[in-house]
Amino acid sequence: MGISLNEYKEGLWEFRLTYYDPITDQRKERSKRGFKRKKDARIEAQQLEEQLLNNFDTANHNMLLKEYMQHWLVEYKKDVVRKNTYKLHQTNINKHIIPYFQNIKIKNLKPTMYQKFLNHLYNEGYAKRTVEIVHGTLRNGLEKAKQLNIIDRNPAEGATIKGKSKKQTIKFIDSSDISNFLKEARQYGYIYWMFYYFLIETGMRKGEAAAIQWSDINFKEKTVRINKSLDFQASTNDELFGDTKTYRSTRTITLRDPLIDKLKFHLKWQNENKKTFGDLYHHDLNLVLCRDDGNYMPKSSLFNSFERILKRAGLPKLPIHSLRHTHVVILMESGWSDYKQIQERLGHGSYQITADVYAHISDRINQEGMQKYDDYMKKILNE
Repeated sequence: MGISLNEYKEGLWEFRLTYYDPITDQRKERSKRGFKRKKDARIEAQQLEEQLLNNFDTANHNMLLKEYMQHWLVEYKKDVVRKNTYKLHQTNINKHIIPYFQNIKIKNLKPTMYQKFLNHLYNEGYAKRTVEIVHGTLRNGLEKAKQLNIIDRNPAEGATIKGKSKKQTIKFIDSSDISNFLKEARQYGYIYWMFYYFLIETGMRKGEAAAIQWSDINFKEKTVRINKSLDFQASTNDELFGDTKTYRSTRTITLRDPLIDKLKFHLKWQNENKKTFGDLYHHDLNLVLCRDDGNYMPKSSLFNSFERILKRAGLPKLPIHSLRHTHVVILMESGWSDYKQIQERLGHGSYQITADVYAHISDRINQEGMQKYDDYMKKILNE
């Protein structure tokens, strides 16, 4: 910092205080004139200097909201939260927050303005859950600004989000249709059949399955270790593998013997491909579920193939994620009733998520069980 005192007019003094903004690292200047005594100008300049050194709020009183949110993202979220979470915050800031608030100063953001922002998202047709996620990013950032004394209160507190939460509908392939689906997948292409069969057998997310390497498979213990997820939008191989969705998503699960046998065959098949492609094969990736040349499966290829296979099998349109739900339905139909076990196998962030998502599936299975019980009792009692 630096202070300069100048007599800009006879008998009148001004001070200029230069400093570097701790957020933007840009040189800034504060000044004030109209002092009748040089001493008074110096005293006030020194007081301001002390405030700038000890009070982050005063130092950044003119900071734009967009400047602060970018700073918050880099300084307080990068390498702290998981890659997917960081990208979500980044998208919320760039797509929603900055375009709406533009050049508003963070100190000028009031609760009424914040509420209008949330209402704007609602009026634009965004789902309540989407608005909640955007709200989460901005509220989190503003809370840190409050801790840093940049603002006195968090204008996001007490805000109301319009709309009704959509009841989550779980989509899955009925167990009676799985065999036909896999038959059509095998005819469509061996690689796709292997990928979708693996998802049905394990309940993994597609990104988790796409990132499985041979070093993650333990043939002796009949397990697979899930400790990463594939970033389908990665620009380089160095960015290809990211974190799992949550910390609980890192897990090791047991595999059935039929899947182990198919993986052993798949490894032999892949080794033949390695001979064919030679140096063109992506040996460094060491992927289990990949294209013929060892490169990862593009998201577009998976989406397109899945849609076509469903159509061939006479099934309605479903997201690939439905295979994860399909796995759970199979588990529950086979007798898995402990949500805690299902949570651990699927890598859900909490027990409650598992319970909420699959409660209605449990109801369906209970109804089927009640019907079987009713039929059996009628047989016993000759009703």
